[in-house]
Amino acid sequence: MKGLMIQGTASNVGKSFIVTAICRWLSNQGYRAAPFKSQNMSNNSYVTDWGTEIGRAQGVQAEACRTPALPEMNPILLKPRNDQHAEVICLGKSVKTLSGSDYRAGFYEEGLQAIKQSLDKLNNSFDYIVIEGAGSPVEVNLNDRELVNMAVADLADVPVLLAADIDRGGVFASIVGTLELLPPHHRDRVKGIIINKFRGDPALFEDGRKWLEVYTGLPILGVLPHVEHHIEAEDSLSLRPPKASTVPKSLDLAVIVFPYVSNFTDVDPFYREKDVSIRYVYKKEEFGCPDAVLLPGTRSTIEDLKALRSKGLAEALISYIHKGGTAAGICGGYQMLTRQLTDQHGSHEGLSILPMRSVFHTDKQTRKVQGEVHSSSGFGLQSVEGYEIHLGEVTAEDEVSALFSFNGHEEGAVWNDGKVIGTHLHHVFHNDGFRTDWLNRLRNAKQLPVRPEADQDGDPYDKVAEEFAAEVDTDALLRLLNGEELIP
Repeated sequence: MKGLMIQGTASNVGKSFIVTAICRWLSNQGYRAAPFKSQNMSNNSYVTDWGTEIGRAQGVQAEACRTPALPEMNPILLKPRNDQHAEVICLGKSVKTLSGSDYRAGFYEEGLQAIKQSLDKLNNSFDYIVIEGAGSPVEVNLNDRELVNMAVADLADVPVLLAADIDRGGVFASIVGTLELLPPHHRDRVKGIIINKFRGDPALFEDGRKWLEVYTGLPILGVLPHVEHHIEAEDSLSLRPPKASTVPKSLDLAVIVFPYVSNFTDVDPFYREKDVSIRYVYKKEEFGCPDAVLLPGTRSTIEDLKALRSKGLAEALISYIHKGGTAAGICGGYQMLTRQLTDQHGSHEGLSILPMRSVFHTDKQTRKVQGEVHSSSGFGLQSVEGYEIHLGEVTAEDEVSALFSFNGHEEGAVWNDGKVIGTHLHHVFHNDGFRTDWLNRLRNAKQLPVRPEADQDGDPYDKVAEEFAAEVDTDALLRLLNGEELIP
């Protein structure tokens, strides 16, 4: 099949970003491209138009390709439930929860078949497949039954580009070490190198570039600069750094980070707000006196609620809200705000902020939704959209205003004149109008000037494709995609 695979010297070297850039570059050239990652481990997932669930990175890459996301683009998604077990989602549907050893022993053949089936379908439907690896291709303790790197390159019979992150240091050792640990037949699949996250003047790396090309015998197809972008990340290793406001008087947004935080990209839109500082809170001592607190989603609501209590954060949060603080809970964060959470093991006390209770079922809700801000919410009436991924249902025990209305169905909660809101809707703050309305309430309370919707910087996919194409030998890239050898 026509395509190539981006593998990395380690996790978080920028594989997802590079694949996304290639996908949009190909789309801009008029080609029908599809992303592919055989197996993804992430609690940051994406809901397709058909209600199936895949890794968020592949959903984003499909958007970059200007094509609907398909479950075949990420046939296996592993969502960690704790340190030992993960939910296995195969071709978009949850099938079982397994330990790491049970997964390797009992799911390998089933997973391999799903990968082959998916590659065949994509190969018959698209001009090119741009494949993303996972971690490093030389995890020697796992390579006997791996489903994510060279085994997939062999199945697809595509060339490999090796990506390395120069920002973290040790780029020469990471590249050479990776190549040295590959067996000869897999070393031969690697046709070039991409250096990512370079800061400063590229001319200062010219000697290093020449040394790598001579020592490895491989061309450096490009040295990509360290750029800020609004492309959604794949997993918690890619959690963005805290953000300081660029204006003198600003809002302080504290984001609670749970051990099993999921779909954390719900925070991303606040990075576009000049007067919003974003900081991540892991323990009570970091809580401070924020203008608002965001409780994001979690893959293990009850376990993370226990962690919140053990760290003293639950006590700090409850005290903050009782003193008039503003908080927004999304999905699991919303469920934590209720009085009681009930699962198959029994009932657990919630934070008791919202007069509601959460009940967890075995069947997961995964769907894209569109609707409106509820007329009783006190927020400006406008349309909203996003997606839901949750097991729990939240019901009111006392009178509480709904936040949204989806096809006549009330969703979410508004409490204490809008100072506390909760919803299962992921991407709620990606709705520019609603986010601006929520922030302007905070600005008014702090006697700061209200602001209009934050300016968009154009299409982020076009931006990264343009930056990528400016630094990479795209002629060589296209030759590799077509199965041609590079001319020395």
